[in-house]
Parts: sequence; structure tokens; C-alpha cells
Amino acid sequence: MNQYETVFILTPVLSETQMKEAVKEYEQYLKEKGAKIVNAENWGLRKLAYPIQKKSTGFYHLVEFTADPDLCAELELKYRRDERVIRFLTTRLDKHAIAYSVRRRNKAKEQKEVTA
Repeated sequence: MNQYETVFILTPVLSETQMKEAVKEYEQYLKEKGAKIVNAENWGLRKLAYPIQKKSTGFYHLVEFTADPDLCAELELKYRRDERVIRFLTTRLDKHAIAYSVRRRNKAKEQKEVTA
């Protein structure tokens, strides 16, 4: 099993509840296929670097998970078939990227504790 990170951008015409349903649907799909979700982050509505489908913003979401390599192809096919997803990128994390991800999560957790 490898560790992967997928970032997908949902169309900005969705309401907040529709966006959350779409994210929950993808997380549930990963769990059903045997993946273990390590981390999920909602980055919110952000400006795109360039217009995609005449839209200049999108809802960004990141999911880190461990799974078999075959699942990535299935997940990307599901992204392509969903008209709510305007862009996506899935990458396999090497040991350095995993270590960086852990440090980034711990730093974010510490910042939350300090502000609380």
C-alpha cells in the first residue's frame, strides 16, 4: 500500500451543503474501496490561477490516504465523470513528502492550540 495525496477543485456554483456532500461522497468512496484516510483538509473557496470553464474561483479540498495503486485510476475516472469537479491531481507521496506532510499537520495543530 502506498500513500497518496489528492487535491480536487469543485465548481463554485455549488452551495456550501452541496460542496460538503461531494467531499463526503469522495471520502466514502475511498473508504468503500479499502483506502485509509490519513488527513482531509478543506481549503475553501480560492481564486484560480487561470479561468477554467469560465470560472475564476473554486472550492479546494485535499485528501491524504493509503491505498493500492489500482484505486487511483478508479478515483480519477470518478473525478472525470463528475461535472462538479473542474480539476484534480493525485500524487503518490515518497518518504520525504510524507515527513513534510506530518510536520505540516503538526504545525497546523500547534497553531490551532495557541489560538484557542
